[in-house]
Amino acid sequence: MTVPHPERAATFEAFWPVYLYAHRKSVTRGFHYTGSLSAIVVLVLAGLIDLRLALLAPVVGYGCAWIGHFGFEKNRPAAFSQPIYSFLADWKMLWYFLTGRLRREFERHKIEHS
Repeated sequence: MTVPHPERAATFEAFWPVYLYAHRKSVTRGFHYTGSLSAIVVLVLAGLIDLRLALLAPVVGYGCAWIGHFGFEKNRPAAFSQPIYSFLADWKMLWYFLTGRLRREFERHKIEHS
């Protein structure tokens, strides 16, 4: 599959396969899931303890995700080029993983993955 660069994706629907392609390795996706779920925990704790803790949520979330990209996937995070689409796709990927539908998405877009 030839996947366009994220800068060229004009719609979220066009961006989604680009995002999937950038997350082919399960370890990268695992770092994303860890970051997203940890960000939720930080936000809950911020609500319970101190709202200033909420400032850590993006650091935790993106920090984990970027470890996956730079350390394992060896690519540039899509958040650098299309931050809004990337943020939405992070949550879509997590939801599809939790509901058992992510594998079908890779197959539907003919993207090899581990």
